[in-house]
Amino acid sequence: MLSQSLFRLLSRLPLSWLHRLGGWAGWLTYKTSPSYARRLRENLFNALGREDEAVLRAAIVEAGRQALELPFIWGRPAAEVVASAVRTEGWELVEAARAEGAGILFITPHLGCFEITAQCIAAQIPITVLYRPPRKEVLQPLMEAGRARGQMRTAPADLSGVRKLVKTLRSHEAVGMLPDQVPGAGEGVWAPFFGKPAWTMTLAARLAAVKGVRVIYTWAERLPRGEGYVFRLQAPTEPLTGDLDTDVAVINREVERMILQCPQQYLWGYNRYKGPRRGRNDAAPEAPEDTPGDAAVRADGVAAGGSPATSPVRAAADADGAAAERRA
Repeated sequence: MLSQSLFRLLSRLPLSWLHRLGGWAGWLTYKTSPSYARRLRENLFNALGREDEAVLRAAIVEAGRQALELPFIWGRPAAEVVASAVRTEGWELVEAARAEGAGILFITPHLGCFEITAQCIAAQIPITVLYRPPRKEVLQPLMEAGRARGQMRTAPADLSGVRKLVKTLRSHEAVGMLPDQVPGAGEGVWAPFFGKPAWTMTLAARLAAVKGVRVIYTWAERLPRGEGYVFRLQAPTEPLTGDLDTDVAVINREVERMILQCPQQYLWGYNRYKGPRRGRNDAAPEAPEDTPGDAAVRADGVAAGGSPATSPVRAAADADGAAAERRA
């Protein structure tokens, strides 16, 4: 198909060329889509609490670079992709967790080159990541080929996939997930994100509560001029409590701190503050009038979590966690 052929053609270009093309594509999208441009500006302003023209202009460019680097990340040989992460900071956190015999939950927001993080991990240790088919079916074989590398395994974004994640963690292995996207009805709770209520998945908090799990936050900073990436692993700054609503809010705050390290590389164009796709009693609470906030991200990972007892994701996580506790 034409799209796949174009994707493969782009994958042959140097990363520096793709990032240059991506910068132009970012501006083209911003100029031709008023709704996208408005949301990006509003979300960035609300998150920073101020207007910052330099960050805004950089964010427009970086959003395009994120899209145009995908042919490189998915289409080039795995060794070349991993080598583009020219520096790794914080891997000692992984070594310490493995020395303890802990399962590891890697939480990666849509910041920088989030697609490369699991590949960098899979080059060193086994990792299972949640998978949902892309909205454009033509991209599915490309995505699957790009992610089935090294020691990376995928789990579907459904009941069976959640069970697989829980079992993986109980087996003292690693799981990776994206926490900052809008889940479906019954699969999240309302929690502050940059001071504004956001319908937030609970799966990350539930997986973090599995006995013996260590949480590590990761992201990959995109370097200028196509020079590659810096893969960063960071320890939590706040402890989790075991209370679901509290822990969802804690994870949101951790994600906020990561974003503010490099706000121009977060994907602000996604409508992070929309309600769940199918509503029951999930109406958003009113946001405080004087609080900044409205960050966003392009969703392509997993929509799973769980609050009401009707959620199959919650049922899977709770049932498998309880069974594992009885076996422990």
